[in-house]
Amino acid sequence: MAPAPRRLTGETATVRVWDGPIRIFHWSLAVLLPLAWWTAQQGQMGWHRLIGYAIAGLLAFRLWWGVAGGSTARFAGFVKGPRTVARYAASLFRGSEPGPPGHNPMGGWSVLALLTLLIAEVGLGLFSVDVDGEASGPLADRVSFDAGRFAAHWHHLLFNGLLALIGLHLCAIAFYAAVKRDNLIGPMLTGVGARGEGFRPAARWRLWAGLALAGGVALALAKGLKF
Repeated sequence: MAPAPRRLTGETATVRVWDGPIRIFHWSLAVLLPLAWWTAQQGQMGWHRLIGYAIAGLLAFRLWWGVAGGSTARFAGFVKGPRTVARYAASLFRGSEPGPPGHNPMGGWSVLALLTLLIAEVGLGLFSVDVDGEASGPLADRVSFDAGRFAAHWHHLLFNGLLALIGLHLCAIAFYAAVKRDNLIGPMLTGVGARGEGFRPAARWRLWAGLALAGGVALALAKGLKF
């Protein structure tokens, strides 16, 4: 498909940067992760598991969209090599010129790190076993009690790693707003930004395939892979 057209707002050219699926994925995680923490703290493990299934479905969709989605969503478009990342890092304090559309070279690797930790977090939760063996993950019966307790231990520890990455993400947003004069939140809300050439949207069938995959993964895990 052809790139999304540019629009003029006053003297600033605006372009479509993020598609709807990416924005929904982003804000869904922003809601579900605090809820996952809260339900675990309150001992509401039934809700905690349901939220975990929803997050697993979102992650399955994001992996699919990373190879089949719009151009700014694809991993190939924003995961760069170490030299590109180093050059971009060296340019951070050299003025406020617009960066590339979508994720910048540093942000791309932070996205991969966050997705990797989320996949590990959900994966460990599936096999986790609590002390009395009652509030366990849907696949806990596939492993020994000790293995389940090991999974539960690391499920808890990895969440601290997620908090650290989220904190770094928020600091980066503040840095770009204060130093680069670049609003990163607005485009993630509206899909429209004032930098780069915009994105090439994906075919509609790819969206439906991704939604089917997400729903299938969430349902399969909720059933404990028992059909």
